[in-house]
Amino acid sequence: MTTSDQVGLKRVEVHVEGVLRGVGFRPFVHALARRLGLAGQVRDDVDGVHIEIEGARPRVAEFLTALERDAPALSEIERVTVVRAEPTGRRGFAVAAADPAGPRRAAVPADLATCDDCLRELADPTDRRHRHPFVSCAGCGPRFTVVRAVPYDRPLTTMAGFAMCPDCAAEYHDPGDRRFHAPPICCPGCGPRLRLLDPGGGELPGDPVATAAALLRAGRIVAVKGLGGYQLAVAASSEPAVAALRLREQRADEPYAVLAADLAQAGLLCAIDGDAAGLLTSRARPIVLLPRRDAPRHDAPRHDAPRHDAPRHDAPRHDASRRDAPRALAPSVAPGSRSLGVMLPGTPLHHLLLAEVAEPLVLTGGTGDEPIAYDDADALTRLGAVADAFLTHDRPIHVRADDSVVRPMADGVAGGVVVLRRARGYAPEPLPLRHFVPRTVLACGADRESTFCLARDRRAFVSPPFGDLDNDEARRSYAAGIEHFLALFDLCPEIVAHDLHPGHRSTRHALAIPGVEHVAVQHHHAHIASCLADNGERGPVIGVAFDGSGHGTDGTVWGGEFLRADLAGFERLGRLEPVPMPGGDAAVREPWLMTAAYLGPGDGPPKLDVVRRNAERWAAALALAAGSPLTSSAARLLDAVAALLGVRDRITYAGQAAYELEQHADPAETGCYRARLTPGEPLTVHGADLVRAAARDLESGRPTPVIAGRFHNGVADAVARACAALRDATGLTAVALSGGVFQNVLLTERTVRRLRAAGFRVLTHRRVPPGDGGLSLGQAVVAAARDRARLSR
Repeated sequence: MTTSDQVGLKRVEVHVEGVLRGVGFRPFVHALARRLGLAGQVRDDVDGVHIEIEGARPRVAEFLTALERDAPALSEIERVTVVRAEPTGRRGFAVAAADPAGPRRAAVPADLATCDDCLRELADPTDRRHRHPFVSCAGCGPRFTVVRAVPYDRPLTTMAGFAMCPDCAAEYHDPGDRRFHAPPICCPGCGPRLRLLDPGGGELPGDPVATAAALLRAGRIVAVKGLGGYQLAVAASSEPAVAALRLREQRADEPYAVLAADLAQAGLLCAIDGDAAGLLTSRARPIVLLPRRDAPRHDAPRHDAPRHDAPRHDAPRHDASRRDAPRALAPSVAPGSRSLGVMLPGTPLHHLLLAEVAEPLVLTGGTGDEPIAYDDADALTRLGAVADAFLTHDRPIHVRADDSVVRPMADGVAGGVVVLRRARGYAPEPLPLRHFVPRTVLACGADRESTFCLARDRRAFVSPPFGDLDNDEARRSYAAGIEHFLALFDLCPEIVAHDLHPGHRSTRHALAIPGVEHVAVQHHHAHIASCLADNGERGPVIGVAFDGSGHGTDGTVWGGEFLRADLAGFERLGRLEPVPMPGGDAAVREPWLMTAAYLGPGDGPPKLDVVRRNAERWAAALALAAGSPLTSSAARLLDAVAALLGVRDRITYAGQAAYELEQHADPAETGCYRARLTPGEPLTVHGADLVRAAARDLESGRPTPVIAGRFHNGVADAVARACAALRDATGLTAVALSGGVFQNVLLTERTVRRLRAAGFRVLTHRRVPPGDGGLSLGQAVVAAARDRARLSR
């Protein structure tokens, strides 16, 4: 082609970064270029997608506009770089092989729920993938949990061991097919094989799905291999089955989640509005905590965990003749809770199983504090004493990931949702950062709800949670997860951030990493920094950090803090009044001890039920309090009121008393207790005033749900008034709310409304949990901010 022939032609090279692999982005580019009559090629590289495009100038301009405007819904474009080049006269448009050279920066997509097209094939008797438990395409299926390395191609996933049949290979290599270069592509002829095993590992006869469903209808427990690990399933309507599950996995009270077949079935269990429906049907398929339709009454408060004495093998069978009729949930599914965690199926296997069972299932991962089992042999070992059968397959899981959990919020609060657990469906997709991270940071997070975070440039990769690091398996998984992320994203930490507490296992792990700069970050500063990063803010703000505990700079136990904070530093401006923690950690396990500490020797008359219930130890608790460490913890304040009202004297899982107190509260109550504020450095909020006001109302015969509602309103009122006082002293007009206590939707909504009414701009978490699951993000951005400040000097 002569120079004159090239007049009016334009050639550009385009580099696109973001979540682009496994979401149909290259087929989209191919189709767009072909439609516009443009020449060139598209290929993946380790940092994103590279496009060479050539043709008439108006068509090239149209291509660049449509590239971002019409990109696949599952893609997330972070950056587009366009460089002009000389036209070459090339013809045709091709999809080129991936370029593996250079440092790996491409984002790995999260696992995606089965798309509508694949579900149609699953249900179509004439389709070759009819009832295939692993049907997927470029727009759905396993991603993060099967990736061994990037770029995300079949040879670098756990699907590499399955040779494609000719039909699948043709689809895989056809740019016009929706399975073009989809790593999980397979069919009944070449894909993974489903099996049903007994607890000893022997294969059971018959169709695995149909036989597993029959076991579930008969009240048995089946371990199902999901995307990120093995989940224990029972029929949600069978009280003996649910009670047996609780007994075998030693889980006394923690609410179970329920898997429903579709929105209609979920709507029989919970109130679902448009926002909730959007969460339930999103590609992440999280557990969504929603108001129950059969919400239990709170006329009879519960003090301790019930006993579940169901036998292992003789749970009664269901009446199969009524399997299509709606059934009530078993009482043990979510005891004492007005909310229910509901999810919709995210894999073809779950769709098939629910269709066979024809009723909702309880679905839970792991036992106790252990992380979810994902290795087949380990699952048989760990769950063999719990499950009656294992519905499994031979596609390996490379990375474990539990289900994500979210709670809808009132309009205008937290972007409409609070994330309680960010795992399958969300992790490890990057969180964009507004502020540059000049050197690679590894942040090691907390000991409970443990996550780690890798940050570099303008991206943060927060891991799924690993559970309690006191657990050996959790620690091994946590350490292996860090190594996998470092290799996956080709990063080597130069800075390692960690909690200020020297005894935390996460801190010890951080300090054992050689050749790096170690940065200690105070726990509550990290919480507020996490909220700032979640909102793309730098600060300073008034940070309200309410949680269970964190190591304070003065060596005491903090947990109800008002900070002046930005990304680099903080100052403690206020606190909840410190009170003793009788017996230290014993007060966490037995909330009534905090009631005794708050009421003190002069405020616990025998007519209070909490005193009568614990009469034999009350005097000893008061004596113990005199020599116990002090804490400003907001969580312990909530615990004290929970025990006072008879909601919970002893807990069986972390955060139980505070959660049940929220569930017990009357959400329509507008009355409010008032706590005194004492000016000073720091300002002090007298939480004991709220406890004593609740005790007076209780003595007068006021219903406990009303008291719980007034207490929540009182805490929100105290926060708003304290922030107003601190605004007068500092001039700050923005407030950031963080810490595990703000997983309490009732408290968060009331606090936000009061703060906004007082003229504050309020920041709440939107993408990462306000609890310790989001702490690693805060540690990372604090370390990066300090690094930027030092490099700029």
